[in-house]
Amino acid sequence: MKHLLTLAAVCAASLFANAADWATFAPKDGPGRGKHIVFLAGDEEYRSEEGLPMLAGILSQRHGFKCTVLFSVNPADGTIDPLNQTNVPGMHLLDTADLVVCQFRFRELPDADLAHLANYLQAGKPIIALRTATHSFNYTRNKQSPFAKWDYTSKAWPGGFGQQVLGETWVNHHGAHGSESTRGLIDGTHEQHPVLRGVRDIWGPTDVYTVIHLQPTDTILIHGLVLKGMKPDDAPNWAKSIMPLVWIRDYTWPNGKTSRALTSTIGAAIDLQSEDLRRLLVNACYWLTGLDVPAKADATPVREFKPSYFGFGKFIKHIKPADLDLP
Repeated sequence: MKHLLTLAAVCAASLFANAADWATFAPKDGPGRGKHIVFLAGDEEYRSEEGLPMLAGILSQRHGFKCTVLFSVNPADGTIDPLNQTNVPGMHLLDTADLVVCQFRFRELPDADLAHLANYLQAGKPIIALRTATHSFNYTRNKQSPFAKWDYTSKAWPGGFGQQVLGETWVNHHGAHGSESTRGLIDGTHEQHPVLRGVRDIWGPTDVYTVIHLQPTDTILIHGLVLKGMKPDDAPNWAKSIMPLVWIRDYTWPNGKTSRALTSTIGAAIDLQSEDLRRLLVNACYWLTGLDVPAKADATPVREFKPSYFGFGKFIKHIKPADLDLP
């Protein structure tokens, strides 16, 4: 009976889902016109519910992409609630997406919802993954789900979705969390890559993640250098090695289709105060959708951007997705 009630609740939520359950950013004219980017915001700590709408604003108003932002939502009142790990209305919108930008953490969505992401990727479409997306999924409720192997701890599919599709799962903090920040160092072998066009100065207050599972076929664009403090001019911690920070990986599914992922372990809302980090992500949207990357892409936020600092339980309450619409 419990399972039947849960299924009924999921079906009802899907039946009554509407555009008020996500944020819509109508595009102005620009090179991205005709391309649809769907953003997946759902993490408890790094304020994806603030950073991803800001990026959607830039991409829609400065570059012409149609953008839709999905959020973890409290079904009781329809407000954005990063602590809800099981309800992200609008996953069916992935069916019309040309690009997905994902910043999930420990989500466990109903199978019918996650199937839209699986179908999208298995069609050979691209994804940008930010920060906690390496550990997007954690299956503690429905371990019989066909998507349980996407869990970041999976043994059946080692490291789950993160390690297999993106290149890395959650390992640990390499920098000291909350006291050592990150300086991005461009890999000289790939400094002419289109994604790095106009990009030079990347710094963020979040720490460097440990990355140990990348393969020789993965392309590292930027390395993360640990700084001893929380300011951009703090000294490097030379006792700690550099780690891959931004990389590209191609994953071939059993059906023969290959999806391309650009993963960045820097990408909290507070990190996105870095203009060049925003520009890198704008460049990636052009490149992954088959468009020519501008010489110096406009990465200026459309609205005032004063992101909340990272931390658990610090999200702004009582905001509904449609409150963030840009018509």
